[in-house]
Amino acid sequence: MTDTPDTPRRRGAARTEELLQATLDLSGEVGYAGLSIEAVARRAGVGKHTIYRRWPSKAALLLDALSFVWSSDLDYRDTGDVRADLREQFLRSSLALSSPPIGPVYRAVIAEAQADSTLRETVHERFLATVEQSTLDRITRGQRTGALAAEVNLEFAAEVLCGTLYYRHLLSNRPVDAEAVDGLLDMFMAAYGTGG
Repeated sequence: MTDTPDTPRRRGAARTEELLQATLDLSGEVGYAGLSIEAVARRAGVGKHTIYRRWPSKAALLLDALSFVWSSDLDYRDTGDVRADLREQFLRSSLALSSPPIGPVYRAVIAEAQADSTLRETVHERFLATVEQSTLDRITRGQRTGALAAEVNLEFAAEVLCGTLYYRHLLSNRPVDAEAVDGLLDMFMAAYGTGG
């Protein structure tokens, strides 16, 4: 059988997925501090140069691994009901942050980022800023359709919405459950909603 031009690309994509999954599995076992490129290479059955060709550091590798399993969870549904869409997204993200593989790995990365300014900046760019922007995009669409007050800057509101949930996940023992999400959204809609 003759290889088609995209055969190597498919093989490369499959290998990348295997490496990302091995990274998640191993990080769940040993945490961020115990993770190394060499250990991932052993787990995946490849040479470490195979990993270094794709990722310059374990932080870059681990962040790509998180993106691999979480990227679709950053996307909002758009049913036309801004409150319902926020609620669904927050509950879905909360489940991801509370469960393996994302939850333990994300906590470990956040802990490590406190002492690593480069990692902290990368985490913000790759995840937190993305979450805030997708939330801002969704509530801005709600503003355009008249569900939220016009002529108000919603950037801070998006930051508060996301920040409240991440604070609970990372710095408290309080749950991010339906009651917490509903309470947060009730305050948001009371401040910015029009009843439209």
